[in-house]
Amino acid sequence: MKEMNNVKVGQDSLFRVSNDGLVVMGKRIYLPNNEILKGEVLKEAHESKLAIHLGSTKMYKDLKESYWWQKMKREIAEYVAKCAICQQVKEEHQRLAGELQSLPIPKWKWENITMYFVSGLSKSRKGHDAIWVIVDRLTKFSLFLPMKMRDSVEKLAQLYIKEVVRLYGVPVSIVSNRD
Repeated sequence: MKEMNNVKVGQDSLFRVSNDGLVVMGKRIYLPNNEILKGEVLKEAHESKLAIHLGSTKMYKDLKESYWWQKMKREIAEYVAKCAICQQVKEEHQRLAGELQSLPIPKWKWENITMYFVSGLSKSRKGHDAIWVIVDRLTKFSLFLPMKMRDSVEKLAQLYIKEVVRLYGVPVSIVSNRD
């Protein structure tokens, strides 16, 4: 590192050699690119009884007061990410989902339907690789319409009119897994 060479030669640098022989930058000890040394510092800061498996942000804030090395923040984050204990007890930082809202029971058949697509199937002889499932919510009667994932919206609309609207009329509501 260029800065270390400047310290050895005695030129101006952010780094200096302290009285006890350590290379320091301000009040922080410089750690050379030695994996064993850095591993010991990280282990002590993360796994000691006083540290109790801190997260990477807190661990970085604590270590940066005493130590400095290149790519310090990234290496701390990688170390914490590899810790099995931290991954097991990791707290979720998402809002809790609200209570499930059940759909009202339909009053008439084919008035409320659900539809979803089953995709990723192997191709049939006719080239179909998906199934369009349409279910009447009251009777649970289901239609399974073979389709191709590359089918256009126009083609799907024609299929829908031919297989659903023609036989059962236009539904009041449609619930789908495709928004």
